[in-house]
Amino acid sequence: MYGEYGISQTCPSGTQPYIIQAGDTFYSLAIRFNTTVAAIMAANPGVDPTRLQIGQQICIPRIGVPACPGGQYYTIRNGDTLFAIANRFNVTVAAIIAANPGIDPMSLRVGQIICIPASTGGTCPSGTSEYIIQAGDTFFSIARRFNISVDALLAANPNVDPDNLQIGQKICVPRG
Repeated sequence: MYGEYGISQTCPSGTQPYIIQAGDTFYSLAIRFNTTVAAIMAANPGVDPTRLQIGQQICIPRIGVPACPGGQYYTIRNGDTLFAIANRFNVTVAAIIAANPGIDPMSLRVGQIICIPASTGGTCPSGTSEYIIQAGDTFFSIARRFNISVDALLAANPNVDPDNLQIGQKICVPRG
């Protein structure tokens, strides 16, 4: 059922694939993915939890994943904060907390899956237009496209890191 390293299996509905890394245990994975050891064991019959192999693929239940109607799922990465995530997706920290009951904003875990609620829009002030970041966009290319200065674009987006633009992120573009 479970192939050697590099051979993937299809995980059943309600689970996601995961590749075992050094130091992983079912217990540490249960904590990281907000599930239980029993649920991981049930999703992986035939896997001996005492003999996990680096590179082995298992299935992780999504028991602890919040419902996310109209929004999108996001997996916490090293260095993430709710403030940075909120800015990246043009939502408020309060909206992220409301969409993820029980989340501890001071204790985000790498690999934790959260719901990013849909942006309410209308966050750009008068005199600007909303723009959605596309692949390859930079502040320089956007400024050139809209015939504005990079400084004007930076001023209209004080909470946006121009060196970490994300596809789908919304920014405000001053009207030329």
